[in-house]
Amino acid sequence: MALRFTLRQLEYFVAVGEEGSIAQASERVNVSSPSISAAISQLESEFSLPLFVRKHAHGLSLTQAGRQFLIQAQQVLREAEALNRLAGDISGNVQGPLNIGCLLTFAQVLLPSIRRQFELKYPDTRVQQFELDQVALIERLRRAEIDVALSYDLEIPPDLEFTPLRSLPPYAMVPEGHPLARSNGVSVEELLDYPMVLLDLPISSDYFLGFFSAIGRKPKIVERTRDMAVMRSLVANGFGYAIANIRPISDLSPDGRKLCFIPLKGDQRPMRLGLIIPEGARNVLTVNAFIEHAQEVISDWGYPGKAIPH
Repeated sequence: MALRFTLRQLEYFVAVGEEGSIAQASERVNVSSPSISAAISQLESEFSLPLFVRKHAHGLSLTQAGRQFLIQAQQVLREAEALNRLAGDISGNVQGPLNIGCLLTFAQVLLPSIRRQFELKYPDTRVQQFELDQVALIERLRRAEIDVALSYDLEIPPDLEFTPLRSLPPYAMVPEGHPLARSNGVSVEELLDYPMVLLDLPISSDYFLGFFSAIGRKPKIVERTRDMAVMRSLVANGFGYAIANIRPISDLSPDGRKLCFIPLKGDQRPMRLGLIIPEGARNVLTVNAFIEHAQEVISDWGYPGKAIPH
């Protein structure tokens, strides 16, 4: 019996179903919107079922049939990936799809360079990257939507493995001209006198605020942001200090103003940068090759102040 669909059509259908928009699906799979629309129409025609309700101002929403199709299509694509990986394992070639997650606070510093080197080393791989907060990374690892994640050792559940790669102690970030700017180190108690810009991400914010709760105090939070670049610009423009663990290569904010980085004094727990790995992932040749690659690259990284080596 001939198949009535292609894996490519299913890929486009799943992208639209998960994104709720042809335009967003187009960006995700890097294919034109008309091509995706045509694939959806072909699927609906082949099965004589409406898969989406078209809403002019609000994108598309799945019909009841579409929701059932989505679950099955996701399973088919997972099985297709598994078959492709099996072929790679049997042949001994590192090939096929690899979905890498990365904590969004340091994705811009690490992931593109690590990924680029990996793709040059293994040209038969097809890598997709996802920049997410810690909660979303764990959820997607558990749902097998990503294969491995670069992140911190923050509330790693027991069903996932954490492999540490580097310890990153916390530091305070202040603008040039701040009273603490020339300090060699600063205590949490000293920071209490100044306003704070909080990097307000799930789990990460609890880590930073824990420095203050440990001494029974609360910081003067005046701004919150989920974006590291915005946080640096807020600090550079005098809205307050911030605390972070990953250092940018430049001491300039995105808008070109000078920043100063001061180590935190005291017994503050550093973040451990590493890989979060689902059970059984090391048995997949492509995933294991990336794990070994990331370990090698980060071990050679002259942090802070140096770019990832090429």
